[in-house]
Amino acid sequence: MCIFCEIAQRKQPADIVYENATVIAFRDIHPKAPVHILIVSKKHIASVKEIEMEDCGLLVDILCAAKKIAEDQKVDEGYKLIFNVGRKGGQVIDHLHLHLLGGF
Repeated sequence: MCIFCEIAQRKQPADIVYENATVIAFRDIHPKAPVHILIVSKKHIASVKEIEMEDCGLLVDILCAAKKIAEDQKVDEGYKLIFNVGRKGGQVIDHLHLHLLGGF
């Protein structure tokens, strides 16, 4: 089982800032910005390139969660959203997740 699945199932600790039925979001342990939140699908999908048509609603859930988290973290005046895809794209954990970076 991957680390993000374990966090989603509360088997590993994390500084959780948001959760709903389909996503969980927590602070990155190696932040690249003053606010660096990982928004993670509760369903295990390895990466963006593995998404099926049935998962399209999940992408909307992830983006809507990002908007809410940016507001809650007071960075909604400007922030970055990043999906890393594959090792050559910088993806380290093989589990679909979106980086929210803000507070610059």
